Amino acid sequence: MSQGWNASDIPDQNGRTAVVTGANSGIGLITARELARHGARVLLACRDETRGKEAESRIRTAVTGADVEFVPLDLADLDSVRKFAATHTPDRIDLLINNAGVMALPYGKTADGFERQFGVNHLGHFALTGLLLPKLLDTPGARVVSVSSGMHALSNIDIGDLNSERNYRRWIAYGRSKTANLLFIHELARRLSAAGCEVVAAAAHPGYAATNLQTAGVRMENRKAAERVVELGNRIIAQPASSGALPILYAATAPGVRPDSFTGPRLLGWRGAPAPSWRAGWTLNDVASERLWVASEQLTGVAYPGLTP
Repeated sequence: MSQGWNASDIPDQNGRTAVVTGANSGIGLITARELARHGARVLLACRDETRGKEAESRIRTAVTGADVEFVPLDLADLDSVRKFAATHTPDRIDLLINNAGVMALPYGKTADGFERQFGVNHLGHFALTGLLLPKLLDTPGARVVSVSSGMHALSNIDIGDLNSERNYRRWIAYGRSKTANLLFIHELARRLSAAGCEVVAAAAHPGYAATNLQTAGVRMENRKAAERVVELGNRIIAQPASSGALPILYAATAPGVRPDSFTGPRLLGWRGAPAPSWRAGWTLNDVASERLWVASEQLTGVAYPGLTP
């Protein structure tokens, strides 16, 4: 892995199609923009139509001739996920970037009754990936990249309480959802390999990047002091979103990315050029990943045909 890998090192993406969830802001917007800059057709899969179309306009302004399109997708509503897969799936999918997420929100539920962080960050993407899998399998060189976080180290999943119903703590629930992202990629990579499929499933994280993800929870609760602290951290400590997007872009496009790899910023996992990232041992547990997979199929009603344990 190059010491100074950056967006200019992205290989030519002409003829390739990418789906980027949460592409309306932050890391998702940067990821979509840079893929479009290098020739990809990019579907901006976003919940909010106004913000999604604004992102589409911003990318077209920044990149002459950009082939981008807003497509509605609400990962907190499995009906929306199914509608996306049924009505907006392109002829080919080379890249699926499972980027959208929420962080440290007060307790809430998705449209289907799941705890919001687990439902959006893991179950919505689990369902989306499964529904798009046939197109991924039909596309040579396809990749699935899920965006996790170094904060997965806060907690392993609790297979008996996936929806944090017994004792909700926002940061623990967030850590569990990010652990679930890594366990999902671990199990997906195992199953793809067992089936002899060439699709690469990998994970990445942005380190500490300045985005609106950090402020969403405190704003929901009108915690002004906490919001000021978070904003100060974003200004002084965090790296810009353009740098935070680099590990995701690396995992999505760089040659030789290995299945089940985890890419993050080089410097202590916080900032810097993409590099292999530390991950908790529990995210590589075959038994845990299979149990989470089975539970996720049951909760979402989405199965992965042809991918057996």
